[in-house]
Amino acid sequence: MISKTYYRYIWLLDTLLNSSPLTIEEINKLWEDCPLSNGPIPLRTFHEQRKGIKEMFGVEIVCDRSHGNVYYVKNPEVLDKQKVAKWLLHKYSIPQGFATFNSMKDRILLEEIPLGTSFLDDIIEAMQKNVELQVDYQRYENDQEEYNLQEFHIQPYALKVFNRRWYLLGFIKEKDGLRTIALDRILALKVLTKSFTLPEDFDAQKYFSNVVGIFVNKDLPITKVKIRAYGIQAEYLRSTPLHKSQSEGRSKYREFAEFTYRLCITPELISQLLAMGDKVEVLEPEELREEMKKRINYMFNLYS
Repeated sequence: MISKTYYRYIWLLDTLLNSSPLTIEEINKLWEDCPLSNGPIPLRTFHEQRKGIKEMFGVEIVCDRSHGNVYYVKNPEVLDKQKVAKWLLHKYSIPQGFATFNSMKDRILLEEIPLGTSFLDDIIEAMQKNVELQVDYQRYENDQEEYNLQEFHIQPYALKVFNRRWYLLGFIKEKDGLRTIALDRILALKVLTKSFTLPEDFDAQKYFSNVVGIFVNKDLPITKVKIRAYGIQAEYLRSTPLHKSQSEGRSKYREFAEFTYRLCITPELISQLLAMGDKVEVLEPEELREEMKKRINYMFNLYS
């Protein structure tokens, strides 16, 4: 659940985006109807919230003294470039949200949040300060448990969510390279004081741009992948593309549609395609089609 402080930021920003310009008295009148309200917002607190909103979202709430000391959002266009900010506003902007959820909690079912989210605040703090983290990490690769417990130092570059799991991308000193680790495998984490310099050319979006998921291997070539989706699966892919490079080709209404991608063939891509079952067929490249056959035959043999 989002903290009350952040919720107040979001409430104030959303209110001014939809109802500005407003005086502080008008803002307080609207605040009375919010479930979190415990009285008027003191002027000093209001100015602290303005500062917090600027730091959190990059937008400024300014005062127009020439029209009766009314407040408005000076640069709302900044939000169009921030996916996280737009998600927060969309998810938490309804003032009745908290009260409604509490009364309907038995009828609004959410998926279990995996372990590891307790480390998010510390990781974000380390990212903001550009300082290293010391991590105790649980791997699953080795049969001998003692070899799966590792301590390493990581320079946190970026966070990414995939399939309901949080991942941290960073430079691990013991590996001398960039790695992505799952937060739910972190057993302990400590924010250190040793600083690092984030490379000027680092771009998290670009780093993951050619893959589905979080597995990145710079040695893998970018490949043209073509699939055929049958029936309603075509509509699902139109509304939620498998990858940003998705383009649609030949199709037949209510029967199939063909989609083409340019990306790296990774285990996560194969898993996503297998998850669609008999609703998707890989057309090319041939090596991916053969890999799909091999996986399907293996699954078939498990049940025979």
